[in-house]
Amino acid sequence: MNLKNKIVVITGGTKGLGKAMAMVFLENEAKVIVCSRDDKRPDDLEGNIFWVKADVTKEEELKNLAYFVVEKFGKIDIWINNAGIWLPHMPIEEIDWGKRAHDLIEVNLFGTVYGSKIALAQMRKQNSGLIINILSTSALNGLKNETAYCASKFAASGFTKALMKEVDRNNIKVNAIYPGGMQTNLFDERKPEIYNTFMDPNEVAEKIVENLKKDKPEEELIIKR
Repeated sequence: MNLKNKIVVITGGTKGLGKAMAMVFLENEAKVIVCSRDDKRPDDLEGNIFWVKADVTKEEELKNLAYFVVEKFGKIDIWINNAGIWLPHMPIEEIDWGKRAHDLIEVNLFGTVYGSKIALAQMRKQNSGLIINILSTSALNGLKNETAYCASKFAASGFTKALMKEVDRNNIKVNAIYPGGMQTNLFDERKPEIYNTFMDPNEVAEKIVENLKKDKPEEELIIKR
């Protein structure tokens, strides 16, 4: 895929992997729109990137994001469901399942569902487009003391695999990305013991975009450290 002038939407695109992807798409001359829950545009966001306030757990706010993009650019070529949160490693008995695990699943699963639903509605109107869901290698194997996070990512992975079968795979496609641990703000609350072995998000972003530029991109791309 030639990315020049492609209209790319990235949820959770002001930090970490989302911001890294935004920069790589810019380098490839795409038009980039990001969203975040911030009350105002982050000061350190590249000036050429468009920003919209949107909480991915609120479907109406993502509809407003899509409306903004279509009003300004007329279409959505690539929609990347990247927004995600994490919980520090802990045994199942210590997890706050009533609040924090619910919030985790709201963002990691329902944020992906809402974004995919809204993007697909527009892509069906224009009969073209690509949805990319950023998942995790935690969606491939259950991990000790990560029951809540793995549950959210396994669910999002299952949703993505099912969605792949709902699109025609000709003009509209769905891709899944499974990155391993990265050195991002996701772990600000408490870094895992092996944090210093985690990947650079800029390198992961490069691999994601390089995959898209192939004649036949991998539909399910695993990126391990």
